[in-house]
Amino acid sequence: MGQGTGDLGGRFLRWLPFGVMAVIGTADFLGGPGAGYLPLLSLGPAFASLSSGVRRTAWIGLLSVGLCVALAVYNHLLGSRGSYLALLSIVGVTAAAMLAAESRERKERELHDIRTVAEVAQRVLLRPVPRRAGSIHAAVSYTSATARARIGGDLYEVVTTPDGVRVIVGDVQGKGLDAVETAAVVLGAFREAAYDEPDLPGVALRLERALSRHLTGEQFVTAVLAELGPGDKAGLLNYGHPPPLMIRPDGRTELAEPPDVAPPLGLMDLTTSRPPSFEIDFGPGDQMLLYTDGVIEARDAAGRFYPLVDRAHLLTAAEPQEALDKLQNDLIEHVGGPITDDAAMLLLRHRHK
Repeated sequence: MGQGTGDLGGRFLRWLPFGVMAVIGTADFLGGPGAGYLPLLSLGPAFASLSSGVRRTAWIGLLSVGLCVALAVYNHLLGSRGSYLALLSIVGVTAAAMLAAESRERKERELHDIRTVAEVAQRVLLRPVPRRAGSIHAAVSYTSATARARIGGDLYEVVTTPDGVRVIVGDVQGKGLDAVETAAVVLGAFREAAYDEPDLPGVALRLERALSRHLTGEQFVTAVLAELGPGDKAGLLNYGHPPPLMIRPDGRTELAEPPDVAPPLGLMDLTTSRPPSFEIDFGPGDQMLLYTDGVIEARDAAGRFYPLVDRAHLLTAAEPQEALDKLQNDLIEHVGGPITDDAAMLLLRHRHK
């Protein structure tokens, strides 16, 4: 829907100069020599600079000059002081419009290059997750806010270790390439620590050390770390992140709220204690949805947040990716246009034995 509206707006802007010149030309033709509308023909190239390139703006300016001359001849005004002033104003506005069009195109190219670099960097960082890891099936979705050039720092990773599966979903404070760079630090540290450390607090400590060497000021990263072993339990650590949504085989839902509040990664110096990991039931048929705040903070046209818990019933498809795609489509439909923040979701499903 948003793309169709954008296309309609683009076509309107492209045809607007011709419509304006047609209206002004008709008014001057019907008004006669005393109407004095000829200088207003400069609005054609002025409006053209909003959406057209330099060459098209110049052609519209030339068309405006031609129309001005034709009307001046028709009204027997060619050679008069008024006709010269009208032509001079059209030429001046056309020159200014061409400069404006060139400046706009240059900025659009720069924005496109920045957006492309950030998108490529993010795709390199966010590798495809394994679809199966032991008894766990995984699926991921990522809805980007690049329509507004607001590349974010949402991150996720699934690492299979000899003792089970370790997972992280996080969100870097801020936007742009700085956030992508911080996400790279977190993911690099996690991929190593997930293999080396004996428990989740050890993994989190490695992440904190990596961030302490990278972050400046009061920057931080919210994150949830999960550990899924061969049994029917899952270990979790939550650092200021939205709690995972648990969906039981009978359709019941619950949020895996942490028993202890922990500050985000990068701000652990604010507390003297390290939060322990906590366990939740995660047996055959259970599902765990980890997500970033771009999901639950997505608003519809009336300003209502996306009701994630109420939409959990959408995650019933046989394949996790199909189920998650259905939830993602519902999120986009709820917003009804471009989202204002990146939204990442990672679905983990414990398959039946």
